[in-house]
Amino acid sequence: MKYLRPFDLAREHGISTQAVRNYERDGFLPRAERTPSGYRTYTRTHAAALRSYLALVQAYGYAVGGEIMRSLNAGDLDAALTAVDRGHAQLLRDRSTLDAVGRAVEHLTSGPGVTEHPPADRAPLSIGELARRLGVTAATLRNWEAVGILTPVREPVTGHRSFGTADVRDAELAHLLRRGGYPLEHIRTVVRQIRTAGGTEALSAALDDWRRRLTARGVAMLDAAARLAGYVALLDAAPAGRRTAPGPAPVPGSPAVV
Repeated sequence: MKYLRPFDLAREHGISTQAVRNYERDGFLPRAERTPSGYRTYTRTHAAALRSYLALVQAYGYAVGGEIMRSLNAGDLDAALTAVDRGHAQLLRDRSTLDAVGRAVEHLTSGPGVTEHPPADRAPLSIGELARRLGVTAATLRNWEAVGILTPVREPVTGHRSFGTADVRDAELAHLLRRGGYPLEHIRTVVRQIRTAGGTEALSAALDDWRRRLTARGVAMLDAAARLAGYVALLDAAPAGRRTAPGPAPVPGSPAVV
């Protein structure tokens, strides 16, 4: 078995050797074998794990990428696949939201007879129901309302917020743009534009940009899936109870010792 140094893994990706050690510490890589003098020795399994983790970060972000790798390295394949499934479900939902917003833009710019809001086709949601739908907190929705992104109606007696079809559409759009890093002021402008028939050029540009981002994320997911499948195959081929097959420890001071 060929042993690798942290430098060998780091050089492939243009990262520091300390980053490689940190990834191992955080559970993104399997635990490295150690020489009698305490030097780490990595293998092709660690190299595959690092490739998988960095590909997952591009596709799903640091938090989810780390969750997937920790689950795999702990032997919980189902938990890792569940996290992958959630990422694909979110991508599909984002695409659906973009399609809905695109249709709304067409509706708003279709000429005379345009209404400010599409007709209601479902029961209004409470703030708690909308928060659960988006996976955010009620405080987040109240903040969006405070800056003018959302304009829910209030129940006459209780004063509770009620989010109709157009409000849910606006919240979905705000959630999408917020995850893309857009500031609240920009999101407020975009949401207001979709409520009116004029000034939709900026909105169309934002949606085109997001569609390109979603396409890039989908391609990144394909790449991550391929690398992850290769890593899972290596784990399956490893002896029971081991994530690497250590073999004989290299002699301290040799090129394989770090």
